[in-house]
Order: sequence, then C-alpha cells, then structure tokens
Amino acid sequence: MYRSESQAACAVTLVVTRRAAMGREPMSRARPNETTAAELAEFLTADDERQLAEAGVSTTELARQLELFQNGCPPIRLARPCRLGDGIRQLDDVSAGRLGAEFAAASRAGRVTHFVPASGAASRMFKSLFVVYERYPVIDDACLARIAEQPGPEEADLLRFLAEIGSFAFVDDLRARMRSDGLDLDLILAGGDRRRILEYLLTDRGLDYADRPKGLIPFHHYTNDNRTAIEEHLAEAGQCGTADGPDRVRVHFTVSPQYRHLIERHLQAGEVAARQVDAIDLELSVQSPATNTVAVDSRNRPLRDSQERLILRPGGHGALLANLAELHGDLVFIKNIDNIVPDDQRAETRRYKQLLGGYLIELQQRIFAHRRRLDAGNVTPADLAALQQFVEEELGLCPPPWVAEAPDAERQLYLQRILGRPLRVCGMVRNQGEPGGGPFWVRESDGTVALQIVESSQVDQEDADQREIFRSATHFNPVFIFCGMRDYRGQPFELSRHVDPQACFISTKSQGGDVLKALELPGLWNGAMAYWNTVFIEVPEGVFSPVKTVLDLLRPEHRPGSES
Repeated sequence: MYRSESQAACAVTLVVTRRAAMGREPMSRARPNETTAAELAEFLTADDERQLAEAGVSTTELARQLELFQNGCPPIRLARPCRLGDGIRQLDDVSAGRLGAEFAAASRAGRVTHFVPASGAASRMFKSLFVVYERYPVIDDACLARIAEQPGPEEADLLRFLAEIGSFAFVDDLRARMRSDGLDLDLILAGGDRRRILEYLLTDRGLDYADRPKGLIPFHHYTNDNRTAIEEHLAEAGQCGTADGPDRVRVHFTVSPQYRHLIERHLQAGEVAARQVDAIDLELSVQSPATNTVAVDSRNRPLRDSQERLILRPGGHGALLANLAELHGDLVFIKNIDNIVPDDQRAETRRYKQLLGGYLIELQQRIFAHRRRLDAGNVTPADLAALQQFVEEELGLCPPPWVAEAPDAERQLYLQRILGRPLRVCGMVRNQGEPGGGPFWVRESDGTVALQIVESSQVDQEDADQREIFRSATHFNPVFIFCGMRDYRGQPFELSRHVDPQACFISTKSQGGDVLKALELPGLWNGAMAYWNTVFIEVPEGVFSPVKTVLDLLRPEHRPGSES
C-alpha cells in the first residue's frame, strides 16, 4: 500500500499478479482433421516441450489450436439483427429511481469492481503521424506547402495536428521535453523543421508515445493538471458510486508485461487523479502466457524463430477472460481504456452505469429465485412453462425444439442449466459507422436462437444472406458491460465453461517474406461470453467516446468545459 503525497486522502493498494491459465471446454463440433499425438511427436522436441511447459500451454491445447488452423473457425449463423423491441430494450424514466437505488446499495456494500482492459499500445493512435514521420526526411515550410496542395490522409492528419497542437493535453510534456534539449516548440511551429516535433512526440528521443501504453497518454487538460486515460478511469470509478461515496472503489486494469513498470511508476509517483474518492483498491494483472497461441505457416506447420523456438503469440483480448475470472468478483463493470471523457462530460455515463447495474441486480434476483425454486423440486408443468417463458422474454433465449416435447424432468434440468449461467447486461449505442460488430440473434447448431455479440470476422461474408443481415445491424458493439459473476449461492462462476472455443479468428500476415497465420482466442465479449445469459439495453451516444486516433482528442467531448 502507498499513499500519494499530492492526494493524501486517496489511498491506493497496488497488487500485481500473473493470472493462471483457464481450462477450456472440449470442442463440441465435428473435427475431421484432428491432430494426433503421433503427429505432434513428429515435430515437438524436448526443448519445445520445455518451452510450452514454461508458458503453461499443454500439448493438448497445442493440438486443439492446430486443429483450428486445419479446419478453420466455423462461421456464426445469424438469424436476424437485434433491433429495439426485438432483442434490444429501452429503459423508461419510471424505473430509473428504483434501479439507481439498487446500484447505490450494491456500491455501498463494496460489490462493484471496475475492470478496464488497458493492454493496448498507443502505436495505432499515432499511426498516421508516424507514417508521415518516416515518409518525409524534412517537414519545413516548403514541404508543408507541397503537402497542403493535395494532402493524403496521413498528411491531412499532420496538418490538423500541427494547427491544433496547443489543444492536446500532452503539449505541456512535449514542450518541456524539447526544452530540456534546447529546442523551442513554438519557434519550430512558426517556421522550423516540424519533423523534430514528431521525433520528440513519437520516438525514444522524446516522449516515445509510439511505444507507450494508451492508458498513459494524457487525454484531457484541466485548469491545474492533465489526466491520463488511467487517471480518468479512476476518477470515473469514484464518481459513479453513490452520493456519499462507496466505502472503497475497486478498479482492475489489465496491462501488458512490457508496460507494467511504466504504469506502476506512474501510479507510485502520486499522479493518480481520483480525488473524488476516499480510497481505491487498485489491482493490475498481466495476460498469462498460457493463453498464447502458436503461429503457423501456409501449410499449418508451427513456425520457429531464429533460435528454433516455437513462435507463440498473445491470444487477443479474449485471453483476458482468465484475468476476469480470477477477480472472483461479484458485479463487474467492463469498459475499454480509451472510452473515457472528462469530469464535466460524465453525467450521462454515470447515470447509465447506475441504471444498467441496477437492472442487472434486479434481473439477477429474479433468476436466483427461479433457480432456487427449480432446485427445491415439486414444480408443475405450468411452472415449467412459466419459467421457459421467462427465459425467452427476459433472457432472449429461444430453446431448441426438443425442449417443448421433453419430459418434465428433462425440461427442469435444461432450465436449471440455463438459469445457472453468468449474466451480462450490455449497453448498446446506435451504429454511427464505427468499425466492428454488433448485436444479433444467432441460430446455434442445436436449434437454439440466442442473443450474441458478433464480429464481422465470425460471419460468412461469401453468403449473401448472412452478409446482408450483418450489414443491416442498427447498433454497435457494447460500449460497456455489467457482469453478474456469482451464482445464487454466492460462488464465482467457472467462466471457462461458458466459452464457445470455436468462435475464434485466424489472421494471415507476411513476416520476412513468409506467410504467418495467427490464431486469436474467442473475443472477450463474443465467443468468450457466448454461453452467458445476455441482455442488450440501448444507451445514448454520449456514453461512447473512444479515442482511436490522436485527433479524436480534439472532439468536444474530450475537451473539459466545452459543449458536447
């Protein structure tokens, strides 16, 4: 535990852990090209086995990954897009007070944890500026004049960046870093080589933002300080409790191993700006190497590096399910690191955070009551029919056809299983052209029709009907998710049991003139949560303000004191 000197009231407990690997369910679909033990033995050496053991990757898991490369990841079958009144709900003002009170009570009881995936680097955020930095050896007045005549997309970003550089929260740090080397930012802006500005912004000559975690980039400028994305998430967590504040605020960041020391140093230097809370329980975790996946060539043979070691790559953000599971949390709120606004723009986010949390709590209580009733036995056919109606209407799950004809005992077991799954309530915004997936009704192989979040890579884009269904979506990926992580007995769910292991993604890229195929595990809020009970609720566009490029920070919603 340490106490920030600049924020004596804000105590922060910092725990850094490495998450253990999670088990995975066996594949339930046909596997025509299974990788046998004999085939593995053909290429696995003793050194390979030691490498896999050190990472925590079993040979069984390696064989499963190779099967996916051989067979491909089967596409999701879309039934129809979710729309308002058909898979997506709206909350009314009448219930707002009740739901807010439910959330406030849970917050005061310390039940809420904020889970923020913060592993990403800022390299994509500054990609266009880095392209320009490498493209032009000198960026003086003459170069800028030529660029302005017919700018490409990256050059257009540069021109706007230079014109509005004073609006960025990180300009003070940039100016100070350049001054330490005898350079004047304002003089260079007025007529010098602007490439020096990019050099000090992007490379290790200066701030090195092209190789820093996005969470450590200053996002917002206030009168007395500037806040990084991490600081803003801590501030939001403190503000989204109750009027008098929860006893403690719990926040968990997942970070990349190579950035962990930078984030720790940032926090320990007393720069945490969550002044709104009395205390923060803050935990960091890193993605376990046991969730890494093997890379293969065009013939699906494992690739090796120059040291003849197997190439193991991070398994994508779906690997963070292991981190989420080991929280052993109760009510967990998930929100990406770059979706954050300053204090005076946060009222809408706070309101809907409380409403979705309250909705989850109320629905969870009803699920628990139904499950206890089923477990107690003595349910009638009429009771089973009512419970099935509840599953269909409240949880958006239409059971497979056999359930209607099954004996009562089998129907009871089916409903017990469905009511014994984790619960998530997802805030959905209307699609405004952002890249990504969205909410759909999905038809599973056994005839079940259920709510799912689906990415474009999961859809057979060569099927015209499937392609049209995907394109007709009205809403975007969830901007935040509230998760019910414990069952009616108060025990944490075993999240690995509710994953669709085949809802993965295979990408192909070039590396050193060779083909490299990479496997990403089921995404955190699609395949990794495929068998959760799911509710979609529409939320206003104002709660979704992602920072994908540096120029997004110029939007009104990222400027404290501006009208958004």
